[in-house]
Formats: sequence, C-alpha cells, structure tokens
Amino acid sequence: MQMWNKRLLAAAIVLSATTGQVYAAETADADVPAGEEVATHALGETVVTATRTKKRDLDVPAATTIITAQEIKDSGAANASDVLAKVNGFAYKSYGPAGASMGTMSNELNVRGVRSGVLVLMNGNPIAWRGKYNLDAIPAESIERIEIVKGSGSVLYGSDATAGVVNIITKKTMPNEVHAGFGNYGQRSYGVSIGDERFGFYYNTDKFGRRDALYYGEENLKKKIGSVYVPQFKGKQRTDVHDIKKESMGLTYHVNPRLDLLLGYYESEVRYTRTFTRVDYTTSGVVAGDPYNARKYITKRYTTQLNYKDRAWKGSLYFNTGTVAYNGPDYIKSDGTPNGRTDKREKNVTYGMDLQRTWHVGGKSTAIAGFSMEHETYALLPAFSTKTGARYVRNNWGLYGQWEQRFDAKNTGIFGLRETWTTGAARGQNYSNLSASAQWLHKLNRDSSVYLNVSQSFVMPTFSQMYPNNDMQRPAPNLKPEKGINYEIGWKKNHGGHHWKAALFHIDVKDNITASVNKRNNTQYAYVNEDFRNTGIELSDEIHGKNGFSYHWGVTWQNPQINNSDRKGGGWYRTFGKLQLTGGVTYRKDKWTSSLTASYLASRVVLPSQQLPSPVKPYLLTTWNTSYAPDENNEISLRIDNVLDRDDTTMHSGLRYHSAPINYLLSYSYKF
Repeated sequence: MQMWNKRLLAAAIVLSATTGQVYAAETADADVPAGEEVATHALGETVVTATRTKKRDLDVPAATTIITAQEIKDSGAANASDVLAKVNGFAYKSYGPAGASMGTMSNELNVRGVRSGVLVLMNGNPIAWRGKYNLDAIPAESIERIEIVKGSGSVLYGSDATAGVVNIITKKTMPNEVHAGFGNYGQRSYGVSIGDERFGFYYNTDKFGRRDALYYGEENLKKKIGSVYVPQFKGKQRTDVHDIKKESMGLTYHVNPRLDLLLGYYESEVRYTRTFTRVDYTTSGVVAGDPYNARKYITKRYTTQLNYKDRAWKGSLYFNTGTVAYNGPDYIKSDGTPNGRTDKREKNVTYGMDLQRTWHVGGKSTAIAGFSMEHETYALLPAFSTKTGARYVRNNWGLYGQWEQRFDAKNTGIFGLRETWTTGAARGQNYSNLSASAQWLHKLNRDSSVYLNVSQSFVMPTFSQMYPNNDMQRPAPNLKPEKGINYEIGWKKNHGGHHWKAALFHIDVKDNITASVNKRNNTQYAYVNEDFRNTGIELSDEIHGKNGFSYHWGVTWQNPQINNSDRKGGGWYRTFGKLQLTGGVTYRKDKWTSSLTASYLASRVVLPSQQLPSPVKPYLLTTWNTSYAPDENNEISLRIDNVLDRDDTTMHSGLRYHSAPINYLLSYSYKF
C-alpha cells in the first residue's frame, strides 16, 4: 500500500487554456517581490508561473481558479472530490455517498457541459486510468492547492483536456498530526500524518455505513433467441449501498531542492444490493421483495512520481497501475434468466515521461519545447465471467512548443502547437493530430486585463470504450477521436478587496464520444460519436471582507447541446443544466472558524440514450463546517453535508442515483 503526494514544479501547472503549461509558484521569485505575492493572495488571487516566468493570475489569458489549502480546510472537504464538486462551471456526478463509485463507473467532473472533458493531473502528471479517475483517493489534508484552467488544454497536455485541466498539487511536507471522527450513517474517519523537511507520510481510512433507496429504476430485460429479443422481465428495482470503505496512504521524499519522489496507494470497497419492488411480467417466478443481484466493487490504485525542476528544465517520470474487480450473485441475470453469478476484473497501467525546456530570448520573448511519452495497457483479467482474458496496448507520443511574445507593456501573445500520435495500437488503430492555440492578453492597467483565447482539442477513444469488459456493453472498435475548438473572451479585475472574473465562451466538438443504449433490447449500450456545442458566460468574485468575513460567488449560464440522429427526430438537444450558482461565506473570530459552501444547478435536463431530454429538479449541494481550536495543537470540527436535507440526484443521464440525506461528521485532531 502506498499513496503519495508531492509537488515538484514550483507549484504545478495550470494550463494556459490550451496553449501553455502554467506552473504554480511555490515561492516568490526575484521578479515578484514577496510582499507583492502576499498582497495578491489577500485578494483571493495567486501568483502563478506561465511559461516558467511568474505571473499574477490577472496576467494569465485563461479562465483560472485557484483553491488554497486554507480554503480547503475551511470548507471541511474530505478529499479532492468534495473540493471540486462546488466549483463554478463544474457539474458533479456521483453514484453514492462519500464519493462511492461502482468500480469503473466512477464519479465525474463535467466542465462547461462537456461530459468527462477535463484532464486531471497530480503535480503536473496524469493520474487517470482509461479516462477515469478516483478523486476521493486524494485526502484534503494532503493538498497544497488546486489549480483549474478552463478551456481546451490539448496543446501541452494531449488527449482528454477538451474543457479544462485540473492540477492537484500536494504538500511537500506533512504535518505531525492525528485525527479521528465519527458521524451518523455509520461514518468513521481516522488518520495520521508525520513528516519533516525531507520526508512525509500519511495514512487515512474512512467508512460510511449505508444509504437505502439510493436509486429506483425500471427494468426491462430481454433475451436474444435467434435474431429476436424476447421479453423475460419487466418491473422496478431498488438499489441500496452499504459498507463503503476507503483507505489511502502516501509517502513523499524531498531528495534535493530539484528532485522529489512521491508514492501513493488507494483502495476502496463498496457494496450494492438490488431488490425487486414491482413485477409486471416475469418468466422466472420472482415477486416483489425478491433479490435481484448483489455486487462488491473493489478498486486498488498505485501511483509513483519522480519530479525534477531547475531554472531551465522540467522533467517527470510517472507510473500508475491498479485493478478494478466486482463480483456477486445474479438472482436474475441481465438477459432475464435466473441464477447466475458475475465476477470480472481488469487491470490498467500507464507509465510515461514528460521533458520540457524553457528559453528566455532577449527581454520580451519566452520559448518552451517539450516531449512526452506514455505507454498504456488495458487488460481484461481471466475470471468467472471472463473465461479468456484480453490485453490492449498503445504508445502515446507528443511534441509541443509554445512562444510567448511581450509586444509592449500592455500586450502579450502566446502561441502553441502540439503533434500527438500513437504507435503499437491494437488492430493497428493508431491516431495522429496537430493541435494549435493562440492567446492574447491586453492589460488595461495593473489591476485589470482582458484576453482572447482560441484553442483546439483532441481526445482519443479509450480501450474500454472500444473493447468492453461487461455483458451490458457492446464493442465499438471503430470509434473516431474527438476534435474540437474553444473560443473564449475574458476579463479580470482586482479592486477594493474584490477579485472579479468574467468569461464568454463557445465550444464546438465534432465526434464527441458518448454512450448510447441499444434500441432493440434497451439494456445493452455502446459508445458512439455525436457532435457537441455549448455557449455560455461565467461571472465570479472573491471578496476579502471585514470583521472576519470572506465571501465568494459564481454564476454560469450556458446552453450545452448534443446532436445525434439516433434520437427521436434527430437534431440538437440540451444536456446538463443551463444555470449554475455557486458561493460560500467564511467567518473567523478568535478560535472559531465557520464556513458554508453551496452549488446550485438549475434548468436541468436528463438525456437518456435514444430519448428526448426531460426536465429534472435542480440540485443543491451544501456543506457547513465549523471548527474550534482552543490552542495551536488541538482542534474540534463539525461538518454537516446536505444542510437542507434535500433528496437530490447529481446524475445527468437516465439513471437517478440520489445523494445522502443530511449527515454530520464530528472530528478531533491533535498536532504534535
């Protein structure tokens, strides 16, 4: 077991909206005095490094969000998933309480209406496995900051960054601390961290007892006899989730001022049971109240990173591997026949490197050139339900470059190119693509700026989308890669304790990859290509108030749509929600800190495969966290989730998994 955090580039890479890596600063440089850095932080702004030269967030031509360790602590978030669920422009999706997932059906970040269109990095390195990620694997206590850049990130990051990049930067040093917590619904949380200037270690374990009636769904099971699908069962089932267990461990080692090592381990175990609540027709003799099936999902992830940085060079090596397994009895199988069992396992491995060189040309130009390589393996392991295993591999390569030209004190242009190609892919199915980006920043004055950003995106289909490992999914070996373009105009301003941001954006994606249910049996699905578009506007403000108060709020209005001729009538149809409101207020006085955060997604629709969109009620995610620290070593905190006890669903397709009712966790921590 191992899980590890670290952070090596002087802070980590936000991405200049598709064109350039934006590396977060860990300390002030000669060109940004320390006092100035502190002042900008007071405005809710951060000093970031664009192309290895430090810039204020105000000087970055992209829609950026920086979430600091203090903000994360104040919010009461347990892990990275909790933090990102309430970000403006993010539509969250969860299969259960405490970030529970169904193995490969993991929780998603949907940015600007693009389903799973964000590339997730940890310390600048990819951590996804075949397009999936376990954000709950990264404890909040291990995070130094999270940097978010919206807009395509394909030029310097390659595939997956259609709508943005999230870089989770972990702490270089760990506090010497232990904590324990308990709450309703069987919640338990325990952890310890130790460290010094060079070494850090943490271990956390979390549990959630059960959530009944997580989901009610119609079932229409058919069996294929010859060329005809014959009905076997029609009715309704209820899904319960219970015995959620998570364990994470991390190790960091600061080898020298330029080199860092991180190791990490994560394991989760979740159980789901399904029961028939209504039987309209059956050939199996089941009645309401009979069990349908039961599943235990076990996910294990191992992460390794070696990160190097000096004034001119930045390099990293990473190795990610893990398994996903699920098993359990099928009292009625997916084809409606009785008495079966499911037992499946898969293994995913990615390892690679990224090497980058920066040149300062004269006094007004900066150039970046880089090379990346990743080897990807997707293996279906032999098991009860998979008699013969299968293995798919490919090598992903990238060459990228960026030129930044400061024309005068007010105008800067940034231009980037990336060539992406693959080799050694299954069936010789290799891809190649050239992506470009251009950004322009105009400084109105020292405290305000406007920018223009145009960038292309490119996403390759994953092996699991083409070659599935379950009876419900049909192969789609001829999927096309996604290609898109993002347009964005933005404005930023610091004034009177406010940090204002606005962005007007438009996204076009051709051959967007999405799941589509089989018309003939309504149970099997396959991934298909369809077009996507979205136009929207984002407004936000971070406010450093008086008398211990600070605030933040955000508004997003958008109109995400997809176009698929397989739907009834064809044409463009809405997805996700049009209006999102996010916000929070934090109050500090003496030994007390209290913070309330919320995300409200309205004008929502769900868009099941082959069907027209249908309205669904808004969701409102809320967390209220209050802490009391009698001295510097002791702290008591109370976190309340779903403060208004709403029965919401964060799903955006036909499924309706519901959030947990109001719940609390009371914790105590001691620093030594």
